[in-house]
Amino acid sequence: MTTLSRPTRLPARRGPRRGDRAFAAGTRWAGIAIVSLLVGIAIVLAVESWPAWRAFGTGLLTGTTWDPTRDIYGAVPFIVGTLATAFIAVVIAAPVGLLTAIYLAEFADRRLATPLTFTIELLAAIPSVVLGLWGIFVLAPLLRDTLDAFVIAALGWIPLFAGPSYGFGVSTAGVILAIMILPTIVSIGREVLRSVPAAQREAMYGLGATRWEVATRAVLPYARSGVVGAVILGLGRALGETLAVTMVIGNTDAIPTSVFSQGQSIASKIAVTFNESTGLQSESLVGLGLILLAMTLLLNAAARLLVARTARGPRR
Repeated sequence: MTTLSRPTRLPARRGPRRGDRAFAAGTRWAGIAIVSLLVGIAIVLAVESWPAWRAFGTGLLTGTTWDPTRDIYGAVPFIVGTLATAFIAVVIAAPVGLLTAIYLAEFADRRLATPLTFTIELLAAIPSVVLGLWGIFVLAPLLRDTLDAFVIAALGWIPLFAGPSYGFGVSTAGVILAIMILPTIVSIGREVLRSVPAAQREAMYGLGATRWEVATRAVLPYARSGVVGAVILGLGRALGETLAVTMVIGNTDAIPTSVFSQGQSIASKIAVTFNESTGLQSESLVGLGLILLAMTLLLNAAARLLVARTARGPRR
């Protein structure tokens, strides 16, 4: 008869392994590098635009006139253009993207969902200049003769929808942006919905719910923080998009008074003007870049608060 030897006990590890320490240090320094890069960009923009802020003060942020001949520069027309185009894009892309994500995650057969998802994600790979050319030759004339004409005829008495429409303007730029941010909302939304635990669905099915009720009452509330994050991420891209917007927005240095008005966003104004600018105008354009960076940071901070609030759920 053989005797069983007592199992040998592994020596207790007194501290983290070298690999763990190296990995932790690497991730820490990567995070510090990213934050340092952001701070560095902000400092460079602030220093380069300081002469404009010194000359105009808050007038650079609140001014409504951009006149290089008189060296008067105000950012309001471009802030309004940026916010208007991004808002139109989100209003169009958010419901379409959310419904598409729900269909792909909850209703579509896997043999159909995979190629559809791949096709939608291909939209993100289309260069913005190609979308801009498509907007010039196809989308702008199409909107001008169909949707814009219908809206002006039906709601033209409201100043927000007053005409005329030339095809190039805030609304067309918003539609282009909606197409560009749609893959982001669909891809992230689909992955968030698919990550919902199966127990959520099975509990609703056990109560006799339909597939639509399961999707809207069990899956979507559980994943609402991720869905909100997907929409905000798309909005962040819409704020900074440059080339496609520049090609269809009309490039007019005026505050848009209608969705069909021509205008400029901050990014398009910098892209169109910076190479030809000198002196105070160039410094004011750098100031526009600083304003856009601040808008993006404020948007991200608001998004974090909104995601955290939606994750906690409504108060009872």
